[in-house]
Amino acid sequence: MTGPRPVLIVDDDPALLATLAEQLALEGEFAITEAGTLAEADAKLGTEGARFDLVLLDIRLPDGDGRDFCARMRRLGLRMPVIMLTGSDSESDIVSGLDAGANDYIAKPFRLNELLARMRAQLRGYDSSEDAVFKVGPYLFRPAAKQLHDAARNKRIRLTEKEAAILKFLYRAGGRPVPRNVLLNDVWGYNSNVTTHTLETHIYRLRQKIEPNPAETRILLTEAGGYRLDQATEAEGG
Repeated sequence: MTGPRPVLIVDDDPALLATLAEQLALEGEFAITEAGTLAEADAKLGTEGARFDLVLLDIRLPDGDGRDFCARMRRLGLRMPVIMLTGSDSESDIVSGLDAGANDYIAKPFRLNELLARMRAQLRGYDSSEDAVFKVGPYLFRPAAKQLHDAARNKRIRLTEKEAAILKFLYRAGGRPVPRNVLLNDVWGYNSNVTTHTLETHIYRLRQKIEPNPAETRILLTEAGGYRLDQATEAEGG
């Protein structure tokens, strides 16, 4: 993955919140946003253009139960992994948290390395799912919705099924070049009627949609024998 992963931590213990935020951000792997109440978490999640790849959610908060909040997140269509933080490892707490839509739980006090391992495991699963949201240039890319969203310009771009599949495969290559035949096989399967010209046509149309200046590509780049995404690019222009 490229860049720190945005994580929302919801806990009303200021000391734990500060420690977690500091330790998780230490290596640059995660970008932390904090919330001390469910109302604050709700506001963070509802901010225009907000993106969180994972939520650490305490069960007991001053203004409600984290399990109810998790269930509401799922009803609203928020599919990022949720790890419940609980002061009890009783079976009933674990079961009710998982039933509410949580992906995992960890009992307090916990070891940081164990929490990190659980977070990374959940993110690996999330990244391979259709629910993931990826950063591509200035856009948030939602493969399941076949949509790119540029919040700064209030711009949404609809993609075809093939365009979304190409973009997703290139993103998951982590910035490495992907040969044309590999892209063809992944997106179209082993179809003898599909040629590299078909792929090149789709790449051309995709660039018309996502590049500020398609004549000077900065996001979807051509490499010897294939293509790659410049995932560090923040495109400019209107």
